[in-house]
Amino acid sequence: MVNFDTLFGGIYKGKKVLVTGHTGFKGSWLTRWLELMGAEVSGYSLSPDSPNHIDLLGMKITDKRADLRDAPALKDFIKKIQPEIVFHLAAQALVRPSYKDPVETFSTNIMGTLNVFEACRETDSVRAIINVTSDKCYENKEWIWGYRENDPMGGYDPYSASKGMSELLTSSYRNSFFNTAQYGKTHNVLLGSGRAGNVIGGGDWAVDRLVPDMMRAADKGSSVLIRNPKATRPWQHVLEPLSGYLTLGWKLLQGDTSYADGWNFGPEAGSNLAVGEIALLAEKIWDAVIPEFSQNKAEHHEANLLMLDCSKANKIMKWKPVWDIYTTMNRTIGWYKAFYQNGSVNTGEDILAYITAAKEKQIEWAQ
Repeated sequence: MVNFDTLFGGIYKGKKVLVTGHTGFKGSWLTRWLELMGAEVSGYSLSPDSPNHIDLLGMKITDKRADLRDAPALKDFIKKIQPEIVFHLAAQALVRPSYKDPVETFSTNIMGTLNVFEACRETDSVRAIINVTSDKCYENKEWIWGYRENDPMGGYDPYSASKGMSELLTSSYRNSFFNTAQYGKTHNVLLGSGRAGNVIGGGDWAVDRLVPDMMRAADKGSSVLIRNPKATRPWQHVLEPLSGYLTLGWKLLQGDTSYADGWNFGPEAGSNLAVGEIALLAEKIWDAVIPEFSQNKAEHHEANLLMLDCSKANKIMKWKPVWDIYTTMNRTIGWYKAFYQNGSVNTGEDILAYITAAKEKQIEWAQ
C-alpha cells in the first residue's frame, strides 16, 4: 500500500509548487506525481499538440499557457501564485529541431531560464529552484566513462550547447544571487540543477524521438526507420529522474545548502544500450513494432556514446534507479499498447508500481 503523504518526507503535501513545461512529457508526469502527493500545483507552459499526456490526465491545477520569453507575464504569474518551489522543465528539448531553428532553441532555453530566475528573485515566497537540463550539457568526448558533475560543460549541436549554457547560467546565479554562504542572511533561495539521460515512458508524442516514432508507426501498422542504430544512450523511465528531482527538492526545501548544486540522475550501466537494441527490444514486447535500420549517415551530427556517472547522487542523496531497462521498456511499450488498443491511460498504475518497487528496494525517498 502506497501512502503518498509520506513520500519524500511528506515535504510536498500542501506545498505551492510551480512546474514550468507542465504540458510536456516529463512535466506532465511530474505534475501528476505532485498532485498525488497533495501539492498545490501550478503550471506555466506553451500549449501542446494533440494527442498529449497532460490533457489525458485531466488534472485540476492552475494551468497557464504562455511563453517563458514573455518576462512580464511570467513574473506576474509567479508573483500571483506565490510558489515555494519551482521545477523549471520548459525548454526546446530536441536535437534535430535545434539545427532547423537555433534562435528559438537558444532564446527559449537561455532567456527563458533567465526569466524564471529573475521572476523567482523578485518573489519572496520562493525557497527552492531546480533547473532541469540534460546529460547533453557536458562537453562530449565520446569516451567510455560516465560524465561527472564537475566535468566541463559543452555542446556540439545548438540544443546541447543551450543546455551547457543553461548550466553555466545556473552556476552564475547560484554564485551571484543565491550564494549558499549568504543563505538565510541576504536571501532564502537554494538553486540546484538536474541532468538526466534519455528518458522514455508513456505519453510522449514528440516528433523525432525513438520510442514515440516507433509507437506511432506500430499504431498505423507501418515500419519505422531507425537512424543511427549504433548510438549508445543511458535509457531510463521518466519516473527515475523525476524521483531524483523530487529528492533534490526535498533536500533544498529543508534548507540544506550542500544540495544546491548540479546532480546527475541516470540508469545503471546495464541500461546503456544502443538505439538498435532498444528497437529490437520494443519489437519483442509488441509485435506491431517493425524497425528498419538506416545505413545512411545522419543528416546532422549526433553523439554516438554518452553516459552519466551518478555516484554523487547515489552516495550523498541516497538516490538510486529503481527499474532496469527491461522493466522500463515493458512499462513504456505497455502504456502505449493499452492506449492505442483500449484508450487506457496507465500513468497512475505506473507511478504506483514504481513507488512500490522503490519501497521494496528500501530507497530513502519511498519510506
